[in-house]
Amino acid sequence: MKNVYPEYADQVAFYAVGTDPNEAVERLEGYRQQQGYPWPVAVAQGAMLRDLNVLVQSTKVVFDSRGVQVYRAGFGQGGPDEWRKVFEDLASES
Repeated sequence: MKNVYPEYADQVAFYAVGTDPNEAVERLEGYRQQQGYPWPVAVAQGAMLRDLNVLVQSTKVVFDSRGVQVYRAGFGQGGPDEWRKVFEDLASES
């Protein structure tokens, strides 16, 4: 992901969302910088995780520009080729 995202950064909005309600966005940002991740971070708000049925860490959920879920993968799923295809599909719709 780290190598694929920059190709689409100006075409696709991508956020890493922290799932721990006790973890501040500043801590997530520090980790992001430490790991050299190029995407922004956010913290889940309200019932977001429940509403999206996120039950495990590293769940990936992708929405198109209309808010329709177009991709979902769990822990360990979604390699570079798969992400490139997801981002390409999103970029082509804009």
